[in-house]
Amino acid sequence: MPHPILKSDIPQTGRYRKAMVFALALLCATKIVAAQDTPLLSGGVAFFHSTSGGSTDFTPVIEPLLAAPIGQHLFIESRATLLETWLPKGNGQSGDDHIHFIGLNYLSGDFLINRHLTLVAGSYLVPFASYNERLSPIWINNFQDTPLIASLGVNTGTGLGGMARGSVVSHEKYSVDYTAFYSTRSNNLQFPADREFGGRVNLYLPVQRLEVGFSYDRVLQGVHENFYGVHVWWEPKDTALRLRSEFTSGQHADGYWVEADYRLQRFGGPDSVIGRFEPVFRMQQTFRRDNVASDGLLPVDVQRADFAIDYNLPHNTRILTSYGRQFASTGDHNVWETGIVYRFLFPAWRAKDK
Repeated sequence: MPHPILKSDIPQTGRYRKAMVFALALLCATKIVAAQDTPLLSGGVAFFHSTSGGSTDFTPVIEPLLAAPIGQHLFIESRATLLETWLPKGNGQSGDDHIHFIGLNYLSGDFLINRHLTLVAGSYLVPFASYNERLSPIWINNFQDTPLIASLGVNTGTGLGGMARGSVVSHEKYSVDYTAFYSTRSNNLQFPADREFGGRVNLYLPVQRLEVGFSYDRVLQGVHENFYGVHVWWEPKDTALRLRSEFTSGQHADGYWVEADYRLQRFGGPDSVIGRFEPVFRMQQTFRRDNVASDGLLPVDVQRADFAIDYNLPHNTRILTSYGRQFASTGDHNVWETGIVYRFLFPAWRAKDK
């Protein structure tokens, strides 16, 4: 199950345990400081199966998320990943390899000044394009794997430093919001990050239910590189259709993905047997400019088409099934994926009556 934050080498579990202990201590401190504000524990539990090019792997995964308000202006948020993967041994060896991963995806504090400005400090998801921040959680994504360009412009997926975000203007017919960030370089196994800065501006038209965003990211370490991104989301009114897309351009490669999904709720409603089906189609391509593979993409041009039929069970449970065909000069292969995901949400403790 590819994921932007899991592209680095698997670190030692001991340091990850320390980070998880720190997160739990933070949760306890939150309870003491502001018992009147109830933190929420959310996230997803999933079991994924994937067969790509004849190689099959199995991955159970848990992604818990903490959202903890402290008073009226401070907000702590964090997400972690705990997974186990069984995959065949390479080089003609028989048997399976076993890989485990335990770690925080991010841990940050948000200080809400007003509706125009929120300051964020700590480890955060890089706000480049739309996928990394909004579609990477396992309980949201329609596919279990990330787009081909997921690492283009975000690298490790996280930044370490500060961020400012908020609404520039908001009207009935349109709204504009922004995000600006700066990240320092970090070789910490728990919070890897590049030295970079960038930002994103989104325009949303409520009547048309259309969002267009523009992103920029500049890497300030090693060979300095610029990345540009555009995303377009459209949900036509009075339909169950959703269209989402991204285009990203880097120094050495470009790429895009376009995804359309349609919930069959017109056939008896969203809770009917047929209405729970959700066909999905995703088309994506990457284009190499040179052979410098510093962006996490394959060193050749790649085309891929994915077809999925997801089924939305009661109680926030989804079954994901998909078939994809990838075309590249290094060889074509099929990608078969199945999985089941459960979304959970509950308060960390019972709120006191006021």
